[in-house]
Amino acid sequence: MPFTKLKRLMLLAILRFVPLAALGQGYPSRPVTVIVVFAAGGPSDTIARLLSDHVGRQFGQQLIVENVAGAGGTTGTDRAANAAADGYTVLTHHSGLTAAPALYSNLKFDSRTAFEPMGLINTGPMVVLSRKTLETATLAELVAWLKEKANKATIGFAGVGSNSYVCATVLQQQIGVKLAMVPYRGTGPAMNDLVGGQIDVLCDQATTAVPQIQAGTVKAYAVTSAQRLTSLQDVPSNQEAGLPGLEVTIWNGAYAPKGTPKEVIEKWNAAIGKFVTDPAIVERFAGTGTVAFPPEMRSPAAHAKFLNEQFDFYAKMFAAANVKKEEAK
Repeated sequence: MPFTKLKRLMLLAILRFVPLAALGQGYPSRPVTVIVVFAAGGPSDTIARLLSDHVGRQFGQQLIVENVAGAGGTTGTDRAANAAADGYTVLTHHSGLTAAPALYSNLKFDSRTAFEPMGLINTGPMVVLSRKTLETATLAELVAWLKEKANKATIGFAGVGSNSYVCATVLQQQIGVKLAMVPYRGTGPAMNDLVGGQIDVLCDQATTAVPQIQAGTVKAYAVTSAQRLTSLQDVPSNQEAGLPGLEVTIWNGAYAPKGTPKEVIEKWNAAIGKFVTDPAIVERFAGTGTVAFPPEMRSPAAHAKFLNEQFDFYAKMFAAANVKKEEAK
């Protein structure tokens, strides 16, 4: 056997027994793919790109954002769940990750066990919006209009399981009317159609709603929280607007496939901590109506505990709303 071939075989044999932890110490030595499960331009995409730019600079390595939209976010989630557990494929996702098991009958992954939580990022309410040309000025007037139009009124959403879907579901529950649901591959395209007057109503995250509201391209009626947002002082809270039951909080986190080395998880968690405490990012969050999670909720263990609570919350909420599971398409 040639000596070079023998050396190569010996090296391969050694590498088989090198712990993944040891490999994680030099991480990352090449570009990392960050999967976003919704279309470009939406709030999830915005957060992922901010995070990727900041963490990439910390790591001294390129982080490539890849939008893998479809089936309410489950297409991209499935791809991330089945990626190699080496830290070179990372998932950013919002609360839809924990809503999915209660909404879909054909998931190819187990949301509870498919990922290693790496850290919670930010949280905030959503905003009830309408096209600019709608002849209503307050939430009460909007509700009256929706009741009058019923299933002729259109409300956009980024697929079953998305935050916009959850908000639209809660809104319809609260006002007792079934509207015409219009699915999109993300709230970015939905917002474009709202601005263009192609749909009537949309619940969107403050992250992307604030710029449109400030530009006057859409109307805002209420934020889905008990307090007003500092970035939207003219928009009433759900309680002030007369619909206190319309409380929908969104949040974002980062994940790696199950089995990713602990050292990689810890490195990402530390990087996320630096990201959410960067004064420029804190200011950016505040300007879009979101805040970072408090320090005691930023560890991977705290993230995992929070996830379990959210799985139970959504299961109970959709059961109470009599929402039936359907196929992710």
